[in-house]
Amino acid sequence: MPNYMVERTLPGYSVEQVAGAADRARKITAVMTGEGTPVRYLRSTFIPGEDKCYCLFDGPSPDLVQTANDRAGLPVDRIVEVVLVASEDLA
Repeated sequence: MPNYMVERTLPGYSVEQVAGAADRARKITAVMTGEGTPVRYLRSTFIPGEDKCYCLFDGPSPDLVQTANDRAGLPVDRIVEVVLVASEDLA
């Protein structure tokens, strides 16, 4: 399944607020998967000094990733398909 990176601007957010947003994304994607729409929240990277957060999802399309974020009440600046390369993949 493709991976998508969601870029969002979160001005004034604390690490705790980002963790709460990540939990909402996790919960709503579990609900959506249970409803038959296979989308999954994987992880986030927060850059507090820039008010930026990058959240990784997998799902069948960017539209469904957008729907998940909308249902979780999370802002989205853009969604792009990404390819993950891990250090263990290089050995």
